[in-house]
Amino acid sequence: MKPEKYDRNVTLLCPTCGCTEFSYDEGLDEAMQVITCTSCDREFSRDELIRENTENIEENVSEIKEEITRDITDELRKTLKKAFSGSKNIRFK
Repeated sequence: MKPEKYDRNVTLLCPTCGCTEFSYDEGLDEAMQVITCTSCDREFSRDELIRENTENIEENVSEIKEEITRDITDELRKTLKKAFSGSKNIRFK
């Protein structure tokens, strides 16, 4: 399995206007950074913006979990099928 297959970029949305573009001052500590929506000029801290997008983030995490579970199941099935391919008593569906 390739872990980079499960990398995702989650687009954060402004809870006020739904815009996806933000500006911020680089070089400041991330915890103190003020992020500004370029559309409605609403200001957030990094943590506030993440908290406002929790539902979107959790949905992406859920999709990744399902994909990982499916891939692990398929990989395990293939491995067991290969390991017991010569046995007449064990069969896989």
